[in-house]
Amino acid sequence: MATPGATTTAPTDAAAARRPRSRWLRAVAALLCGALPALAFPAPSLWWTAYVSLVPWLLLLRTAPTNRRAALEGWLGGIGFMVAVHHWLLPSLHVFLVVLAALLGALWAPWGPLVRTLLGGSPRPRRCLAALALVPSGWLMVEVVRSWEQLGGPWGLLGAGQWQVPPALRLASLGGIWLVSLLIVWVNTALAQLISLRRARPVAVAALLVCALTVTAVRYAAPVPRPGGTARIAIVQPGADGGPGARLARSEALTRQLAGRGVRLVVWGESSLTRDPADDPGLAGRLAALSRSTGADLLVGVDAPRAGRPGVYKTAVLVGPGGPTGDRYAKMRLVPFGEAIPARPLLGWATHVGKAAATDRMRGTHQVVMPVPAAHGLRIGPLVCFETAFPDMSRSLAADGARMLVAQSSTSSFQDSWAPAQHASLGALRAAETWRPMVHATLTGVSAVYGPRGEPVGERLSTDRSAAAVYDVPLAYGTSPYTRLGDWPVYAAVAALLVAGAPVAARRVRLRWSARARR
Repeated sequence: MATPGATTTAPTDAAAARRPRSRWLRAVAALLCGALPALAFPAPSLWWTAYVSLVPWLLLLRTAPTNRRAALEGWLGGIGFMVAVHHWLLPSLHVFLVVLAALLGALWAPWGPLVRTLLGGSPRPRRCLAALALVPSGWLMVEVVRSWEQLGGPWGLLGAGQWQVPPALRLASLGGIWLVSLLIVWVNTALAQLISLRRARPVAVAALLVCALTVTAVRYAAPVPRPGGTARIAIVQPGADGGPGARLARSEALTRQLAGRGVRLVVWGESSLTRDPADDPGLAGRLAALSRSTGADLLVGVDAPRAGRPGVYKTAVLVGPGGPTGDRYAKMRLVPFGEAIPARPLLGWATHVGKAAATDRMRGTHQVVMPVPAAHGLRIGPLVCFETAFPDMSRSLAADGARMLVAQSSTSSFQDSWAPAQHASLGALRAAETWRPMVHATLTGVSAVYGPRGEPVGERLSTDRSAAAVYDVPLAYGTSPYTRLGDWPVYAAVAALLVAGAPVAARRVRLRWSARARR
């Protein structure tokens, strides 16, 4: 893609001389460059690396000898990124993870020529300015497309590494994680210009100053939620020992310890029950007794079929002193290959090379906001596991009146990996985006609670803990700009790419018509 005022001049001879001579060396470099941004995510949590980690990849792409080569190196970098961020899936997917990374890495192939066109050679200031808008916009389009559930969902979005950075969380309240990703790529693009393009240095310095001033202004002037009291909730994390029966017994024992502590809602993790209490009077009675003894309602996770319905659902079920209240939410977005295999007739062979789902779970049809009677009607918005990665789901719950987001999860298959900490970190972003506190309860850790600005609340329950923890969760009033305005950074990025691409497309059409007319 070219831009208004862009030239098609190839990179200079000096730049060509600096290129690695070996195509294989460049290919390996692309893979490694693509993997660098993973350092910003838990467990390393080197959040600051996000602002420089794309620079080597950008410098490599700008020196690609052809657009075809730039596309190849964009694809290879995408593979490196996907493998690095999702490497903890290797024990489950084995070689199929590499296959998936190769398929999804292709989304970065168009980004490579875009970078080469805008940063290659010795661009004029106008093209340098265009690069600051279009390189981040191109990256964002990759994130948006791969966020589709069937392509793996929005796990590992670049902005997610900033979950513990207050200025970034404030930006998320304005434009969601998309705005944070745009800012990160903006900074990387400006730094790449500063390093490699002498004529672009004034533009790059100005861009970095504008970025710093904007973030400072947002931090101190952007709207914030109004305090709205607190709600005392508890998370029950039984730990990794034992099967379903032992898990239930441990969860019951931990819940009994909460009696007399003023808790109004007790949250168990995903799949904490393998029978549905609505269909099992004995189990319903045991849970109701727990509710009466603690004075709290229970939100339990059920992984079981419903009587009279085909298939197995993953469901959040609210239980009060009289048994199940009737409020329930069935998981809508299933983990690809873990809970449902996309295009199973074509990709079902994944069950033979890894731990892919032997049968597909059933999907829920709509989101639910539940009132919690024991908490004076506090309205909660339940999410199940993977769904915390989707910003639109938590935004929809906040818009529908939820005052607290509650996520139930289980990452027990990945205890000794980066996955539990990565998953728990997403709660901070969803809370900051919506101005609604997030409770992230798991079976085996990491469990965590975040306030309405994304700030941590109380202790985190790590993967070596079996405990019941009580939290006074701060509530808030108000509607965040992101909840109200939606994914406006995505629309702005699309508009920027269309405006830049329209003249190029029109020029090509005119050339084709002229060529036909001369025939």
